[in-house]
Amino acid sequence: MSDFPKDKAARTLRKGGSVDSPSGHDFRRKEGPGRTRDSMSTVSYMDEERLPVQMENTYQLGPIKHFPVVTVNHILQDVLTEYLQKEEYEPEFCRQITKTISEVIKARVKELMIPRYKLIVMIHIGQLNGQSILIGSRCLWDPKSDTVSSYVFRNSSLFALANVYAVYFE
Repeated sequence: MSDFPKDKAARTLRKGGSVDSPSGHDFRRKEGPGRTRDSMSTVSYMDEERLPVQMENTYQLGPIKHFPVVTVNHILQDVLTEYLQKEEYEPEFCRQITKTISEVIKARVKELMIPRYKLIVMIHIGQLNGQSILIGSRCLWDPKSDTVSSYVFRNSSLFALANVYAVYFE
């Protein structure tokens, strides 16, 4: 035995483990129907020493820079108009473009570099056939720092509603 396995075996014996299993845990796994094979863990989390992360208090209870609702409204208008201006309603296409539009909006809003805000982007696209629809949302938040930005887009065959919720993270 080389020095390294001897040292590791000595450490595990001091910690109350067994020499057969370096981590002190025996594992059995099935191999095929009815067969089991002994295996030992090669990683021991007990051997690693982790220092606890110390986070300093900021004592900052409100945002330094408030969420720019007007700027985000312009982003919503630009993105929805760019992606949906000449499109016709087709369910499969709308399902895919909803994911794309939400990612583009989230990326453009993150480029504004507004610190300590969590963003939630929701897009609804539906067919425009003379029907009416009510879309509601409820949130538990602080009205002093949290806000929502919304824009509705319509063309001849579809409508789209985009909401960006900005929740301040203390």
